[in-house]
Amino acid sequence: MTTAVTAATTTARSGAFSRRRFGADARVRVRRREGGRGGIQRRGWGVVAMATKRCLVPMANGSEEMELVIVADVLRRAGAEVTIASVEETLQCECSRGVKICADAFLRDVATESFDLIALPGGMPGATRLAECQTLMGMLETQIGIDGAVTAAMCASPGVVLAPRGWLDDVASTAHPAFVKDLPSDASANARVVIDGDMITSRGPGTAIEFALALVEKLFGPEKAKEVAAPMVLPAPRDGNEIVRVPNEWRLEDAGLNK
Repeated sequence: MTTAVTAATTTARSGAFSRRRFGADARVRVRRREGGRGGIQRRGWGVVAMATKRCLVPMANGSEEMELVIVADVLRRAGAEVTIASVEETLQCECSRGVKICADAFLRDVATESFDLIALPGGMPGATRLAECQTLMGMLETQIGIDGAVTAAMCASPGVVLAPRGWLDDVASTAHPAFVKDLPSDASANARVVIDGDMITSRGPGTAIEFALALVEKLFGPEKAKEVAAPMVLPAPRDGNEIVRVPNEWRLEDAGLNK
């Protein structure tokens, strides 16, 4: 039995952002920098407003649903304007485990727009479907050629989408263990999240929250990443010290799942 999930349509448009944050009569104008990317802009009496970051999460039939939803969700928690875009002929896609997700838009309809981040979920055959989308490949080629524009991929996508096109050459990266063989180098393959300049890669569903928080940190800074992470009840860092167990507690190590 499949589960239906509808992607929330973002309301953080620049105009709405200005009205909510500063009031309808505030002398503030939020503009995009040349090229359409978010940033600090000055208008009116010199009041400064921060335009929201624009993020694209492409989706295909067979995309990994946990990775897709977690990345979009965490970025939205940070205040990013996230567009989940279908590369298929329908907005609704059936993901790798049968979960059905409805995209915000067709990729073809946002192909001429600029994004601060393009983040690719993994999953099979979703990663292959993304790699077959020539519109997406053109967008990625442009994105990778812009200094400061972030490209991110996880699970199968680093090996299936990015590596075959030379986009990971001389770039530290990681991928799902089954796709490490497709990377040009496995020097960083055991890392859960790898950041090399404007390229960020990660391993799979179990690393999706860390991956998404790394994207938040890259776009908004470490304080925003901490703010977003705080209420998410993430595992506490051990710092070499054993955390005292409470009655009836279950941990990953009890089943050997963290080895």
